[in-house]
Amino acid sequence: MFKKFLVVGSRGDLASKNIVANLLDLGSEGRFEFYLIDGEMLDTKCLDSDKINQYDFVIFASKHKSERKEKTISIHSPGNFREVWGGGEPGKLSLSSALFQKHLFSVLKKTIEDSILTRYLLTMEVTHHGPLIERPSVFVEIGGSEEEWRDKKASFVVAKAIRNAIETWEENPYHEVAVGIGGPHYCPNFNKLQLNSNVAFSHVIPKYVSPITEEMILETINKTVEEVDFVVLDWKGLGKSEERDEIIKILEKNYIQWKKSSDFKT
Repeated sequence: MFKKFLVVGSRGDLASKNIVANLLDLGSEGRFEFYLIDGEMLDTKCLDSDKINQYDFVIFASKHKSERKEKTISIHSPGNFREVWGGGEPGKLSLSSALFQKHLFSVLKKTIEDSILTRYLLTMEVTHHGPLIERPSVFVEIGGSEEEWRDKKASFVVAKAIRNAIETWEENPYHEVAVGIGGPHYCPNFNKLQLNSNVAFSHVIPKYVSPITEEMILETINKTVEEVDFVVLDWKGLGKSEERDEIIKILEKNYIQWKKSSDFKT
């Protein structure tokens, strides 16, 4: 499916600069190309859409800022469900590939373990922030403070994982493609499934954007490049029973299959 990959970095983003520098040292061997910008990667206006549209898949190498300053390596799809933070448009998501994100997450886990970078938490994040582009994309981020953005080992591990994920990418038709709904920003229940089950996640809608609407749910499905098999609900992470019932009503109205995260063995 994806043959031409583009890695986007920003000269104004310390973690991004370090990841890209390591990728340059490792070499792309023609498997992917670089696009360095001076502005903010989250802002669609800072990107050359004509250039981006020449590629099949876009990987944004970025910093992650956390108020708790947690040491994380994270991935997520871009898009905004309600208010716009950091670019994009409200209610619109960029395309996401569940299969590539599962593959990248698995490669990141192995690379982190092989490098003994145990002080970092590997996690998915829910779909949030821009840019809004026309090609499937994913953010790979190092967080959550300047200390981590300057961490040479962390940036090397992320660069190596990006390179390995692109080199070893093969579309797997046997994974079950899903959208996640519910839970907190760092997706603990969906993390387990992404790593330890046959389920591959694209977009994730968090509880904090409630009320979760029909438009939100349909946007996640329409902006997943693979056919979505079902939605996975973080049952306890959806709040009151009335909120769960409303989401189920929307899913069944649109003939969308659903399962609870607890239905799977991990």
